[in-house]
Amino acid sequence: MNYRREIDGLRALAVIPVILFHAGFQTFSGGFIGVDVFFVISGYLITSIIHAEQQAGTFSIIKFYERRARRILPALFLVMAVSIPFAWLWLLPTDIKDFSQSLIAVSVFASNILFWRESGYFKTANELKPLLHTWSLAVEEQFYVLFPLFVLLTWRLGKRWMIGLLIATMFFSLALAQWSAFNKPVAAFFLLPTRGWELLIGAILAFYKSTMKTTTGYVVSRNIIYQAGSAIGLAMILYAVFAFDKNTPFPSLYALVPTIGTALIILFAYPQTAIGALLGYKAFVGIGLISYSAYLWHQPLFAFARHRALVDPGVLVLLLLSLAAILLAYFSWRFVEQPFRKRGSISRGNIIAMSCFLTIVISTIGLYGHYTNGYGFYSNVEVERLDNIQHRMRVNHGLSEVCEDKFTLAAECRTADEPEILLWGDSFAMHLMQGLIASKPDLKIIQMTVSVCGPILDIAPINATYTETWSRDCLQSNDLVYEWIKSNKTLKYAVLSSAFAQYVVKGQTVFMRDGAVKEGSDIAVEYFLETLKKLKEHGIIPVVFSPPPQTGQDIGRCLARANFFSLNQNECDFGIETANQNQRSVIEFLKKVEEGGFKVVFLSDGVCESGKCSAAVGNIFMYRDKGHLGHEGSALLGSKMNFYKQILYR
Repeated sequence: MNYRREIDGLRALAVIPVILFHAGFQTFSGGFIGVDVFFVISGYLITSIIHAEQQAGTFSIIKFYERRARRILPALFLVMAVSIPFAWLWLLPTDIKDFSQSLIAVSVFASNILFWRESGYFKTANELKPLLHTWSLAVEEQFYVLFPLFVLLTWRLGKRWMIGLLIATMFFSLALAQWSAFNKPVAAFFLLPTRGWELLIGAILAFYKSTMKTTTGYVVSRNIIYQAGSAIGLAMILYAVFAFDKNTPFPSLYALVPTIGTALIILFAYPQTAIGALLGYKAFVGIGLISYSAYLWHQPLFAFARHRALVDPGVLVLLLLSLAAILLAYFSWRFVEQPFRKRGSISRGNIIAMSCFLTIVISTIGLYGHYTNGYGFYSNVEVERLDNIQHRMRVNHGLSEVCEDKFTLAAECRTADEPEILLWGDSFAMHLMQGLIASKPDLKIIQMTVSVCGPILDIAPINATYTETWSRDCLQSNDLVYEWIKSNKTLKYAVLSSAFAQYVVKGQTVFMRDGAVKEGSDIAVEYFLETLKKLKEHGIIPVVFSPPPQTGQDIGRCLARANFFSLNQNECDFGIETANQNQRSVIEFLKKVEEGGFKVVFLSDGVCESGKCSAAVGNIFMYRDKGHLGHEGSALLGSKMNFYKQILYR
């Protein structure tokens, strides 16, 4: 197979947006599509090599796996080994346990399955997982295990049958991805069955190119199809990088944009074309050559920096870390990747021995961290301090975990058989419960809450994570709450609360009862006001509580780290203007609710004074994460603001 500089340039085009996306640069909101570009390239190159060797009668599956091991394992093991001491120094136990599990999963190329299983509302943020990015390596390795076997089994059938089977499999995988992106989005993102079609695009392209006649450079440079095709391909990739974002269903049909764009570049971007010449530029090729190492280094650098800092690193720090990833990539490419890829310098036996040894060592460390719940790396005094911190950061479900994810009339979700107050909303309603009870210990209250599902009738959030099935469940849950309200004779007040951002932030969409999907910011106020009016019609006095002020950073984690590492927890405090800017859409929404004649209690009045918002008061954590109140923080705020009095008096 002839070397093509422009494909290395294409690798640079893939890795740079990924790095900048993970660094948090909003401009590159679709930078994650760089992984899709890599998938197509990998499928193309691997298939081209296998096809050429099969044609020559020299293909060996053992040699194929040896090449993959030489290409992937040395740099991967290096990054994992370097990450371990930093994890021990800078991570809290729950994070160490998660990291330990990822060590095991990465070692057996199953990290995509682990991160799929780990996903959840209260789970560790993805940007804090040092080995999160290895999910794509797992997908590729799983493909590499299966694909050569497929070629060997179907080669005798002839190319026509083999390509036909590949095309059929590709379309099945694409159809599954399209369905899963809206129904099982996390699985769709991480798993091979819904990612395989991207690799198969590259594989099919390789078979197609093997049938093409060699074209002279003169013809290519003068052929408008090559010039236009490669330009369109580049435009498609760049469009996806800048136009897609976290709300884009992925990898659905939307993923065809970057993958077809990549295929067009591979097909048409020869050195004689403008795009081929651009991608063949020395700087692009250089970054492309070290792109694998750059991809490996960037996520641990970002994740550990975010763990080490009490607040999110600034733009300058993240930019410097991006450059550091490139620098480290060069050294690992030069002194690790290159030597191991040369068969003459390191024998097959040594490669196998090294791989087995390091897999056992790293997996053993991972097992130790897992079975000790991350505490095995700490002294007894540190464990006691950690237990105290974890207790203050425990998830706030309100009265009980039973009340979190579905409509229920369970005894655990009420304080009296004949409640006078209803607490209705999502997790931002749940966390008010301790404050409500602190303001009146004998409060007669019932909790009806579902995470993310706000107390708004007839609409529900819908996005890449919360699919139509979930949205219909949210609608039904709120319907059940309303039916209960209409039939209840003792209820006097309703406390409604939510993050509200999932309805009103620009780009957020809502699911309508008739199945339509609309921009939430356009209609959320109308539907919420209608909900409040319906409550009044039934003699219920509604009171809306705002979410606490938030900056977008994990305030609870900041407090936990400050307390464990004996740092100044006041650094976790923040300005009200920062919070107002971050929550501008929500505040504007709640102001309109006030203008509609309904009472809104703004929690910022209790959390903030003189323009400064307190993350903690003494030993009491006000926050347990980015926005939820801790148990003790809720109780303190409820007493300070007298939540019960806020309900009674307008």
